Amino acid sequence: MDQIVTVGRRKTSKARVFLVKGSGSITVNKKKLDDYFGREVARMVVKQPLEAVQMSKGVDIKATVKGGGSFGQAGAIQLGIARAVSYTHLTLPTILLV
Repeated sequence: MDQIVTVGRRKTSKARVFLVKGSGSITVNKKKLDDYFGREVARMVVKQPLEAVQMSKGVDIKATVKGGGSFGQAGAIQLGIARAVSYTHLTLPTILLV
């Protein structure tokens, strides 16, 4: 699997998501996920698509996000990850596409 690049949008937030095989690290705007999002709920929103298909340990996610508030940004990243995961597994149900 090469790098997969997708876009997610939520309210006024726009995220570009890069998915590659790896160890499960997630970085947002060159910061670790835990450092970027202070609230646990926002971190759970970002991880939700990966946990739904049990891919949280097999891929690395790098995201760049602009605009909006923290939950809008988390939702934009969530949609970008869901789209990237659906490209890797074409047989997955479309329920991932929020």
